[in-house]
Amino acid sequence: MPVTRVRRPRRYLTCEPRFFDVRYAINPWMREDAPVDTALALTQWHGLLRAYRDHGHTVETVAPVPGLPDMVFAANAALVLDGRVLGSRFHAVQRQPESAAYELWFKNAGFDVHEPQAVCEGEGDLVPVGGMILAGTGFRTAIAAHAEAQELFGVPTVGLRLTDPLFYHLDTALFALDEENVAYYPEAFSPGSRAVLRRLFPDAVIATGADAMAFGLNSVSDGRHVFIAPEASGLIAELDRRGYVPVPVDLSELRKAGGGIKCCTQEIRS
Repeated sequence: MPVTRVRRPRRYLTCEPRFFDVRYAINPWMREDAPVDTALALTQWHGLLRAYRDHGHTVETVAPVPGLPDMVFAANAALVLDGRVLGSRFHAVQRQPESAAYELWFKNAGFDVHEPQAVCEGEGDLVPVGGMILAGTGFRTAIAAHAEAQELFGVPTVGLRLTDPLFYHLDTALFALDEENVAYYPEAFSPGSRAVLRRLFPDAVIATGADAMAFGLNSVSDGRHVFIAPEASGLIAELDRRGYVPVPVDLSELRKAGGGIKCCTQEIRS
């Protein structure tokens, strides 16, 4: 008998890609000589917001800042858990000014913001699930930031090492399906981290390399609906088989900067 999955309404923070471009290369997906269609990026981003709202979620926006082309990737700006905000300290100098812009939004919204001492790229590398925080490292977020997150939130933090530069953030290789389970691509992780994931999530959805390369793991789930890149066909079929409802959303233009659905989505858990 199929499992009935339960949707939980979410509150998301996003940023319009008004100034989106690829002006530098800070991950293997970015090519400075690749033309960017900003109008198409805007159209696709608005499609994501419509999908969220059509499925009952609240969407808020932070104003984009000229000269910050990656500000659209709101997930990297913070981790918000139980109304507490751990801000960001970006690895790449080009993105460092984004921290202040997002911090101002959170403060204006009534949140206190803890500024990390170590390099920390928010939900890019910090994924709350199952009463813990899965914490990626290897390319961006520093291990010291994992300890900062644990101290701030009082939640066990489990470190996971990423080993493939194509999957430079945890949210390119893993996402939470609900409060108890995840989907992930094993080959993005070190052998020890794979063993940890197998132990923690024996019933996880395992993605193929093709689905991972299509940014299928840069997805957002509300517990029932999974907003996912349409090219991740194998993963879409498996999610459907497991009782989830895939909602394909095309963000192919934003993928030129190495970002997708989750990268554009900061969840406010208050």
